Amino acid sequence: MRGILDNKLTAYARQHFSSSLRAQGQSHLGIYLSKDAATAVCIGSTGRDRDILGCFSIHAEEQEEASLQFLANLIAEGCAERRFEFSEAAVALDCAMFMQHNVHSDFNDLKQIASTIRFDAEEALATDISDVAIAFKINSSNQDGSELTVFTAQRKMLSEVLSCLQSNNIDPVSIEPDVNCLSRFICQNALLTESQRAGTLFVVLSQRRGYFIAPQSVAGAGPDKPPVMRTFLVGPRQDRSELLAREFPVTAALIGSDEPINRLKVFDSTGSVDYQQVSEKLGIEVESVNLAKSVAASPKSLGDCTNAADFATAYGAALGLSERAESINFRNDFMPYEGKKVRLQKTLKLASISVTVLVLALGLYFQTQLLRTNRDRSALRKKLEPDYSVAMLGQEMPEEIKDTAKNLNDEKKDIEREMKGLLSTSGKKAVPAKLMLVLEAFNRCAAQTDLNIDSVSVTTKSISISGNTSSPGRTQKLREALIDSKLGTLKDSLSPTKGGRHSFSITITPEK
Repeated sequence: MRGILDNKLTAYARQHFSSSLRAQGQSHLGIYLSKDAATAVCIGSTGRDRDILGCFSIHAEEQEEASLQFLANLIAEGCAERRFEFSEAAVALDCAMFMQHNVHSDFNDLKQIASTIRFDAEEALATDISDVAIAFKINSSNQDGSELTVFTAQRKMLSEVLSCLQSNNIDPVSIEPDVNCLSRFICQNALLTESQRAGTLFVVLSQRRGYFIAPQSVAGAGPDKPPVMRTFLVGPRQDRSELLAREFPVTAALIGSDEPINRLKVFDSTGSVDYQQVSEKLGIEVESVNLAKSVAASPKSLGDCTNAADFATAYGAALGLSERAESINFRNDFMPYEGKKVRLQKTLKLASISVTVLVLALGLYFQTQLLRTNRDRSALRKKLEPDYSVAMLGQEMPEEIKDTAKNLNDEKKDIEREMKGLLSTSGKKAVPAKLMLVLEAFNRCAAQTDLNIDSVSVTTKSISISGNTSSPGRTQKLREALIDSKLGTLKDSLSPTKGGRHSFSITITPEK
């Protein structure tokens, strides 16, 4: 049983906890997931310090089995191959797998917004959202209500994502829009001064996606206004410089800041953006930004990751776990995460099994000790019983050992008193004591009276003696000896001398 428990505990620990929990902190896995590709980043944290433990990208574009299950299998295999050990995981969902909307709510309280968001979203979108999971963030609030950014994703698709990952022992704590994870990455790592925040807009162009992020509220500064996020699609052969120049005014109008945007920081995965051309068209400063360099990611740690934008998105998903930041989590509306509850239940179950086994072992031990004690008691009783019967004149031995010891102790005291001459003529020892006194009286006068005893009968109520002496005078000496013994009142019957002998029959009645 103990070996089975040890194996279960070991498997449980390997599945749910990382070895870095010992002293180095926790490790988290971030996964950027699209329909045909994925990027996984494992980061470890000790306090505010973070280390990139590894990352890799997988693609299923050319595979015949390009499915979420196939991707999930490849992710699990990649983690196992690189020996990633993580306590929790989070997923950043590609923007092609969800939709983003602006919705107005009449409430300012978060709980009230959460309880009415589905009605507001259904009214704003004019469509049935019963099969849709919703996540949202509050952009601004005033006396008229709140302006929200609402993200919607199909429940069926989310269910497939969860089931595929869970079948590979990966149960993500959160499933967030990729733009929110990328925004978290930029807000945490964009080293901007207070004056630069309001006037700076970040642009990230991956292979097929584009993201605008305005980090007005960077972690640790300016909590009044959250980041503004926007996504758009990028064609494979599209001129990215022209696309950027066209999409910028739309985003600037969406931000609606009192201070104009005067700086554009761009990351382009293809390196084809003409920054000088875009700057001239927009009339603002445009410069490139290195996402990997902002987190001190070495080329070696990024060796298996094909795209820095995907890396930053996956990193941002894992960052939400290490920072315990508020997430825009689809799972809050669809299949809430219960990993901690399940782990706690398993831990309690294993603990209860261990305690039960321990109690059974202790019970068996004490039961064995009790059986051994009872066996020893029975053997001792069997050995003592014959001697007790002799010592106590045939009495049965009591059930309790303490009663047996008391009886033997009392008997010992009586014997000691008898040996000292302190005989009692009353009680349960009266007959032996009386007989002893009669014999002592006989011994004192036997030589002088030429005594012959025919019979002696001693009971608790009387003593009867019959016999003869050589003369009546000597019979009188016998009477005197018996009187001196203080046995009681004597009654005698004397017979005439026959054949030179004087017969007698004496009865002694004890005094009460």
